[in-house]
Formats: sequence, C-alpha cells, structure tokens
Amino acid sequence: MSDFLAVVLALPWSWQLWAALVATTIAGLMRGYAGFGTAIILAPVYSALWEPRNGVPVVLLMELVISLQLLPRAFKDADRRVILPIGGAACLATPIGTFVLLSADPDMLRRFIGGFVLVFGALMMSGWRYHGSRPLPLNLAVGTSAGLLKGATGMSGPPVILYLLSGPEEARQHRANLILFFGLIALVSVVGPYLGGLFTLDVLAKLVWILPVQILCVRLGARLFHVVPIRLYKPFALAVLLASGSFALLV
Repeated sequence: MSDFLAVVLALPWSWQLWAALVATTIAGLMRGYAGFGTAIILAPVYSALWEPRNGVPVVLLMELVISLQLLPRAFKDADRRVILPIGGAACLATPIGTFVLLSADPDMLRRFIGGFVLVFGALMMSGWRYHGSRPLPLNLAVGTSAGLLKGATGMSGPPVILYLLSGPEEARQHRANLILFFGLIALVSVVGPYLGGLFTLDVLAKLVWILPVQILCVRLGARLFHVVPIRLYKPFALAVLLASGSFALLV
C-alpha cells in the first residue's frame, strides 16, 4: 500500500500528468455530449505521454467506468437489432487485438495510433459516411474490425462511428447506439490486459488522478447535450481529433 501511495503522490510532479488531465477534460466533455470521444482522443495522447502499454490500459479502465455510468439510460433508446451483433463480434475480436498490444513495438504502435486518428479525423471532416443498408454480415465485419482496434489501441470507435452515423436516426438515438456499443466492448476489453499483467501500480495510480476528472466532465457534457446545438459540436470535435493524432505522431 505504501508503494502505491508513493507512486500516486509522485505523479503531480510530472508534466505528463497535467497534460493528460487537460486532454481528459476535453475528452470527458465530448463523451458526455456525443456518446463517444474518450478513447479516440486519449489513446494517442496517453500513448505519447506514457507509451502504449501504460497509456492504453488507463484508457480501457476509464472507458469501463464511464460506460457503466451511461449504459442504463442508453439501453432503451438504442437500436439493439444492429448494436448487439456489432458489439458481440467486437467482444470476440478484442483478445486478438490485445495480443498486438502485448507484442508490438511501442513506438511503432504509438505512431500507428496517431496516424489512424488523423485519418479518421480527415474522413469525418470530408463528410464521408457509409450510406448503404446494415445487413448482419456487414454488422459483424464492422464489429470485428472495431474489436481488433480496441484490443490493440484502446480505440474501437472509428469504424463504428463512421458506420452508425450514416443512418437516418435522430441525434438522441445515434448517441444511445454508440453508448450501448462502447458499454458492451468495455466489459470485455479489460480482461486481456489484466491477464497480461498490464494493470500495474503505475497504471492504477494514474487512474486515481484522472478518473475523477473524467467522471465530472462526462456529467457536464451530458448536460451540455440538452443546451448546446449539435451543429457546434462537429468542428470542435474535428479540431480535437486532429490535434490528438498529431500529438502522438510528433512527440
């Protein structure tokens, strides 16, 4: 216990923690407002600050706590016919992605995460979306790709977001669909890192400082959803995505 306390008390003396807290504040507001944003912003930033094997487990544990917070209210509004197959496939594929996290070169993985976020941000900015139907095989394929990404990088959102936001549903159901998906995969994504020994004292100490900020900002973001017009969200979100991806590539 004394070793853990010493690690916790040493963290505020590092600039990396303060940089992480700024990113966490922005990501929490986005997650509460739109239903996504935590991992896509924080995976590249934390990976650059602490390297992927330390940064990604922090993201996964935060995602689990936040998803459990938001899940009950979203379940009744989500399109479970679409989301449950996507989530099931993602859960099955996540352990394969975790193997990549455990075995890949950390610097190469960090740069991949940053580059992937930049590509995703560019696609969002271009306005491209998938506009076809949502048959079961395609749902399973999207879920599998999301699960592989989740295990390897902490991010499952990009393929699912581009896929789901193409539909005609109103903003409330889009948000509920994303929250339900992230809740399903968050439950599974922590198993592999736990078995792989990635939840170290250092990771848990970072969580002590970061999680309260995340919880508070998610709640504030959820309140903003009922106040701030949705049209103002997109340019802000795109700017944040491009900034976080660039940070992981350049630091």
